[in-house]
Amino acid sequence: MKILMVLTSHDQLGNTGQKTGFWLEEFASPYYVFKDAKAEITLASPKGGLPPLDPKSEAEDFQTAATQRFNNNTDDQQKLANTLKLTQMNADDFDAVFYVGGHGPLWDLAEDKDSIVLIEAMFNADKTVAAVCHAPAVLRHVKTPDGLPWIKSKQITSFSNTEEAAVELTSVVPFLLEDELKAKGALYEKGEDWNAYVVIDGQLITGQNPASSEGVAKAVLKQS
Repeated sequence: MKILMVLTSHDQLGNTGQKTGFWLEEFASPYYVFKDAKAEITLASPKGGLPPLDPKSEAEDFQTAATQRFNNNTDDQQKLANTLKLTQMNADDFDAVFYVGGHGPLWDLAEDKDSIVLIEAMFNADKTVAAVCHAPAVLRHVKTPDGLPWIKSKQITSFSNTEEAAVELTSVVPFLLEDELKAKGALYEKGEDWNAYVVIDGQLITGQNPASSEGVAKAVLKQS
């Protein structure tokens, strides 16, 4: 099985002067689910190279067995440091694509034309598209062949408004993801804040928050 994992290249948290990027657990946990299943993993990002890591995700409270495993594995760290450019990726080469969350994707991947083309090609080929936490933002501009929002009438989840409020970034993010998905006609749903919650609608698999990342990855393996 060939899986493409896509990470953000954006490192600025709005106008706060703080850094952002991808969330470590949302990469590490799915990565090892895929690796342990002997999947062939390709890592990509808009700019290529080392994606920016949200420094907050390195805090002790957010460490898991997967993040510790990654921090102790220099080979996997080297692979992450050398992501390919998203422009080089072709949907024909993969069985599924998994978008890693963190606040970064709200600024770059949500608007990235190469990402949009890739996702539309995956959907049109009946392949799996998965995203966790803030990463479902990558779906906001994806359209059907008829030009309609692809997520219209699709069941979906993502980082919720209440979770965004809890981390006090409601006024910092470029848009509230829950509101944006609803505005596109998606059938948004969520579980309790910070608890694992995974939604599967056909070839689309989404997870609400970091706790959902492992469940999303396992669902990808079952479906693809």
